[in-house]
Amino acid sequence: MHHIRKSKWKTITTVGFALFAMFFGAGNLILPPFIGLRTEGEWGMALLGFFITAILAPFLGVLMVAKTGTHFTDLGKKTHPWLIKILTLLVILCIGPLVAIPRTAATTFEVGIQPLLPAFPKVWFIVLFFAVVTALSISKSKIVSIIGRFLTPFLLIVLVLLIVLGVCFPPDSITSTAFTATESFSLGFLEGYQTMDLLASVIFAGIVIAAVIDSGYTSRNERVSVTFAAGMLSTLCLLFIYGGLIYLGATTDYPLTDSVQRTELLLHISHSVLGKWGTITVALAIGFACLTTAIALTSAVGLFFEEVTHQRVPYKVGAIVCTLISVVLSINTVDNIINYAIYILLFIYPIVSTLIITVLFFDRFVNSKLPYILSILVTAIISTIDSCQTLGLPFDKLYEIKSLLPLSDYGLEWFLPALLTFIITAFMKGFKKK
Repeated sequence: MHHIRKSKWKTITTVGFALFAMFFGAGNLILPPFIGLRTEGEWGMALLGFFITAILAPFLGVLMVAKTGTHFTDLGKKTHPWLIKILTLLVILCIGPLVAIPRTAATTFEVGIQPLLPAFPKVWFIVLFFAVVTALSISKSKIVSIIGRFLTPFLLIVLVLLIVLGVCFPPDSITSTAFTATESFSLGFLEGYQTMDLLASVIFAGIVIAAVIDSGYTSRNERVSVTFAAGMLSTLCLLFIYGGLIYLGATTDYPLTDSVQRTELLLHISHSVLGKWGTITVALAIGFACLTTAIALTSAVGLFFEEVTHQRVPYKVGAIVCTLISVVLSINTVDNIINYAIYILLFIYPIVSTLIITVLFFDRFVNSKLPYILSILVTAIISTIDSCQTLGLPFDKLYEIKSLLPLSDYGLEWFLPALLTFIITAFMKGFKKK
C-alpha cells in the first residue's frame, strides 16, 4: 500500500501538537506551580531538573521507539521478549489504573467540582466520571478525537493567557528560598517522575509513529527525522508552559506551609491572575483534559490486555476492570495519590530511562542482548533500594552504600553503575565476537 505523502511541515505540526496533547495531562498542570512555590529563588534549577525527567526523557522515549521499530515491544529483539513484556505491564499499570487514571478523576473533582459545587459528594462524582469514561472507551467513539481537536487549543490559549498575565503582573516578588540549588534541582527532577510522561511516551510512541508512517514517511531515517522534529515542537510548547507555571508558583502570594495542596495552589494562582471567571475557565479546561486523558488511557489498557492474552481477556473486559480499580483508588486525594505513586515511580522510572539511554546511544554498535539486560538489572537493584528507603524499611547499610554512589544527591545514583555495567559487558561480548 503506497501512502500519499502529506507535506512535511503539516505532518510535523499535526504530530507535534498531538504529542503535546498526549503528554499534557492533569499532573502536568498541578506539579509545576508547587515546584515554584517550594524553590522560589532557585526556580531555574528546579525547572532544569523537571525539564530532564518531564520533557527531555519522554522525547527521547519516543525517539528510541522510532529508531528500533514501530512499538515499544519491538525492543524485545534488543533485550529479551519477556523482560519487555514485564516492563510494558508495569508501565501500563502505572499510567493506567494504579496511578494516572485515578489521578485524573481526583484532579477533576478538586479543581473542577469542589470549588463550584462544594456540597457535591465525591463518591457520586467519581462514579459518574468513570461511567462516562467506560461508555466512551468501550464504544471507541470519535468523541475523544473531536474533543481533543478543540480542547487542546482552548487549554493552550487559557494557559498562555494565565502565564503571560502572571509574568507581567506577578502578585508577589521572588524571595530567597531555604532550598539550595542542588535540592531544587532534585525536587524538580523527582516531581518530573510524577508526570509519568516517560512511561507514557514509550507506549504512545506507537501511535505517533503510525501517524508519521500514514503521512507517507515510511523509511527508518524519514520516520526518525519527522518524529524528531515533531518531538522538538512538542518539547518547546511544554518548556514554555512548565517554565511559566513554575515561575507563577515562585511569584505567588500563596503561603508556603507543610500542608500545601497542589490543586488548591493552582486554583489560587488562576484566581489571583484571571479572577473568578479565570478559575471557572481553568477548572473546565482541566476537567475536560482529565476526562480525555482517562478515556485514552483506559482504551490503551483494554487494548494491551487483549493483545497480551491473545483475546482471552476481551477489550471490553479489560477496560471495565481498569475503571473499577480506578474508581476505588480515586477516592484518595490528589496529594495522597502522588504520595503513594512515588514508591512505584522511583522503581520503574530509572529502569525505563536506562533502557532509553542504552538503546539510543549504543544501538548501532552493540548487538549482544546481555549488556542491555545486565544494565537494566543493575538499575532495578538500585531503584529497589531507593523505593525501600522511601518506604522507610530498615536497610541502613544498603542506604549508606547507595548514598556513596556518584550523583546520588541528584537522584541519579543508578546512572553511572548502569552505564559502566553496559560498557564493560559490551566490551567482553565484543571481544568474544572477534
